Amino acid sequence: MSYQHTIGRKTYRFSDLKTLLAKASPHRSGDVLAGLAADSYEERVAAQLSLADVPLKTFLNEAIIPYETDEITRLITDNHNIESFIYISTLTVGEFRDWLLDDETTGEVLLKVSPGITPEMAAAVSKLMRNQDLIAVAKKIEIVTKFRNTIGLKGHFSTRLQPNHPTDDPKGIAASMIDGLLYGSGDAVIGINPATDSAQEVGNLLLLMDTLRQQFDIPTQSCVLSHVTTTLELINQGLPVDLCFQSIGGTEKSNASFGINLALLDEAYEATLSLKRGTIGQNVMYFETGQGSELSANAHYGVDQQTCEARGYAVARRYKPLLVNTVVGFIGPEYLYDGKQIIRAALEDHFCGKLLGLPMGCDICYTNHAEADQDDMDNLLVLLGVAGCNFIMGVPGSDDIMLNYQSTSFHDAIYLRKVLGLRPAPEFELWLLRQGIMDEKGNLLSKRNAEMIQEMKKLWTS
Repeated sequence: MSYQHTIGRKTYRFSDLKTLLAKASPHRSGDVLAGLAADSYEERVAAQLSLADVPLKTFLNEAIIPYETDEITRLITDNHNIESFIYISTLTVGEFRDWLLDDETTGEVLLKVSPGITPEMAAAVSKLMRNQDLIAVAKKIEIVTKFRNTIGLKGHFSTRLQPNHPTDDPKGIAASMIDGLLYGSGDAVIGINPATDSAQEVGNLLLLMDTLRQQFDIPTQSCVLSHVTTTLELINQGLPVDLCFQSIGGTEKSNASFGINLALLDEAYEATLSLKRGTIGQNVMYFETGQGSELSANAHYGVDQQTCEARGYAVARRYKPLLVNTVVGFIGPEYLYDGKQIIRAALEDHFCGKLLGLPMGCDICYTNHAEADQDDMDNLLVLLGVAGCNFIMGVPGSDDIMLNYQSTSFHDAIYLRKVLGLRPAPEFELWLLRQGIMDEKGNLLSKRNAEMIQEMKKLWTS
């Protein structure tokens, strides 16, 4: 089916839904690199106006990647909830935007409708929305998950403590963990990106984190972000795996580039569930995504990078994850050129993920060769905090010395909690109060911090 829209004397034609979605996307370098972007601002507006008139039912009848050739398309189609879709089945994409922004469309209503929304519908409506629209709708939606604490409650804001080290040195990692905990970081997860995917090294890091957690009775969860096959091997060895991590994409071919498919993720999910290590819940999966991964793997099938990203969320929601985060600026300026593009992409990802029922966080980040700086990240930090983002990263000094990119620090999380009146996960906050690390106003207590540093030093030297 073709689409068109006339502006003045010029008629813009779009050969199919896939092309229309790409041309309607806000400008970004990745779509230009792929040859998918609108050739002019006027063409983009024409595409957006045409897209606004497309009935949502069209997305159920016109697959942008063929059903027969892509298991993600099959996942989206076969798991679509018609009963939930009934609430919005008569709407066009433009009317869907208006409905989402209506005050009577509450977060509770959105949760009921969510199973009936496909990733392509979410991507489409996001292309018609201003940044403030993306924030306003995402703010309504509360996605709560549990393992050893409760993440995603309104009024709360969590962090992943990310103590990476270029050689996986236990002392360096332990020092970063201690530093982060004493700044109130780590309630979402203590998560290490290993320098090597060796099962032995990953196993050592798991034991390191689990020893610290048990020694101080910390109500959080740990994760080494190794490949899912390594995690399966460690589960079979009886090592203390809390969460199973994997990077995912929105096409079968992009997931193949990660060395995964749905069958492998199913196996890993069941294996991690079987450990029953959660104390208050069993959300055991942790996924990371990011716009541009399909293009970088030559696995986008002519679909724009933001729609591909939204399709990845269909993979994530299959497994009821504890955490999902878009590593928004990590791939580089070839995909998101500058701070403006990174900010827009992060708000799109957060909105689409929440709309599809996911506990969205964001690695607010950029590479050193991008046209972005920490001021851009400060802006995005506040915008996501207002939008109800579940968690961000906590990296010592914002500078990840293993992955060589810029993210957010322990101090950034403290700042956001204070200026927006947000608190850590309830169980983790009680632990911080009990340990004397923070007071009830969220202020750090430096004397107790010094005492805990000495206690932790004794643990690691022994």
